[in-house]
Amino acid sequence: MSNKTRKNILNAAFLIALLATTVWMVFRGQDFGEIVSILYGVAPAFLIAGFVLVILYVCSESVIIKYLLATVHIKVPLFNCIRYSFVGFFYSCITPSATGGQPMQIYYMKKQNIDIPTATIILMLVTIEYKFVLVFIGLAVAVFGQSLVQSLSADVQFFLYLGIALNVFCVCFMSLLVFLPGTAKFLITKGFSFLKKIHLMKEKSNRTERLEKSMETYRGASNFLKENKMAIFNTTIISFIQRFFLFSITYLVYRSFGLSTESYMTVTILQSIISISVDMLPLPGGMGISEGLYKRIFTPVFGSPSLMTASMLVSRGFSYYVLVIVSSIVSLYTHFTVTDLKQNKKEKE
Repeated sequence: MSNKTRKNILNAAFLIALLATTVWMVFRGQDFGEIVSILYGVAPAFLIAGFVLVILYVCSESVIIKYLLATVHIKVPLFNCIRYSFVGFFYSCITPSATGGQPMQIYYMKKQNIDIPTATIILMLVTIEYKFVLVFIGLAVAVFGQSLVQSLSADVQFFLYLGIALNVFCVCFMSLLVFLPGTAKFLITKGFSFLKKIHLMKEKSNRTERLEKSMETYRGASNFLKENKMAIFNTTIISFIQRFFLFSITYLVYRSFGLSTESYMTVTILQSIISISVDMLPLPGGMGISEGLYKRIFTPVFGSPSLMTASMLVSRGFSYYVLVIVSSIVSLYTHFTVTDLKQNKKEKE
């Protein structure tokens, strides 16, 4: 058995074990019959609206990708960009820390004649904007929503501040790579040397070469930012809207149960706290932690454990599990329908 096969089996086993643990945690001590009865009473109009928001959430990234590609004079149909986005979301959802999404997006973009450096820069900018938006929202909640934050339990506050700190570090590090690549290269090289000295990293002959290639990509991103400030501003605004498509799903779920006491802003901010808290955690889709935080945060909002659990099944179902299912179908379709344009061109010649 090859190392790759063994790794895939271990990843699948981990995902199944994590899912089983999450299901046990969600339903432990719950009246399953009561939860099913509550679910039967959900207003379908709100569920349809929630599904639409999930699709708009993914398609918003597609608009960003198309916009940025057009900025460098690469014309790609929006439909192709939608496929890239669904592929990215699928592989991000099933891999720890969402590490699998962008490599697969680059793979399919390359098949459509978009060179790897350009695809890498575009997707890097999408990530920077995404992280920046999370940091902005997180800091806004921490500063201006302090009374709401203080009403949450200590463990929820811990995860919120940890999520903000990790995202701030990520944005600062990526900004360093983009705006000061020389300084970043020096620091990374020194870091590698230190890790090798304390025997936490093995010597690899191609590491310097790979680092140099990475620095070229970051220099390219830096040049893009300097030359296309308005495009970056516009796509960052789209990224803000994208995040609120996702955060708003929980409010629609809240209303679908006939509840209206809490405001849209309160429910949306509470959901944003969960998203910020789990974003940088090394778990597929924040599975397990997301459900635990939802339980802690939303039990007082929904009023009863059974109602909260039913709402979690719908809200989390839309924002993660339905997204995984839909994006897996689109990814499978993409795999069989995206042709290698360069290969086709060579065959014709």
